[in-house]
Amino acid sequence: MTEILPGSPCWVQLSTSDLAESQRFYGRLFGWTATAQDPQYGGYTIFSLDGAPAAAVAPLMNPQQPVQWLLAFATPSADEVSDAAKAAGAQLWMGPMDVGPLGRWALLSDPTGAPFTLWQAGQFAGFGVADEPNAFGWIDLATRNRDAAVAFYKSVFGWEVTPSEQYPMVGLAGKMFGGVMEMGTMFPPEVPSHWTPFFMVRDVDAAAGSASKLGAEIMHGPVDVEMENGPRIAVIRDPQGAAFGVFAPRNG
Repeated sequence: MTEILPGSPCWVQLSTSDLAESQRFYGRLFGWTATAQDPQYGGYTIFSLDGAPAAAVAPLMNPQQPVQWLLAFATPSADEVSDAAKAAGAQLWMGPMDVGPLGRWALLSDPTGAPFTLWQAGQFAGFGVADEPNAFGWIDLATRNRDAAVAFYKSVFGWEVTPSEQYPMVGLAGKMFGGVMEMGTMFPPEVPSHWTPFFMVRDVDAAAGSASKLGAEIMHGPVDVEMENGPRIAVIRDPQGAAFGVFAPRNG
């Protein structure tokens, strides 16, 4: 995979209420292998695809913590970017703090309430595989203030934005890696702004069918995105309640 640029997605991790069942579900769905890390990291487990780090899963740190996928953005300085994010209206919840020799981490939420993390790489850089079947490939922000969210991430990470009334896409160095949508009536009012990771698959319909048989709920799709060369997608809620997406290029 290519170098992870500062400000781009570099990792995703799942906080789950059932570590063993989450390992079973994603192992069967994506062919991931789970490897528990040092016990000092509290059950943190790396998912690998053909030996390369693809994602992670960890137990909830407390009962109030939501079951969810959490996105990390790469940064050369978690401290400096945390300060910049706070100045731009973000809330800092934890850190910045060292994670042993692996790197430095911080947990924040953007001005519209969507949580995200910062990762300053030490021994661990993040994705060892991406943009291929059964690996990470896209991020989607559902927010109740799209303009404020786009302005925030442009300010903090220098993202490039493709203008769109419905779905502005975001990226760096000419490569789009995500999009932003306004939360409408399809989202209950109690649902906060949130990031959703999407994983590439060869066949969206087959992946959604497999997920359903493994106990997941299909929340949206499978459906072709109504844009030129738009992918086929589905949004899925895993058996523990964490939402994620799958997609396949229309002509892939």
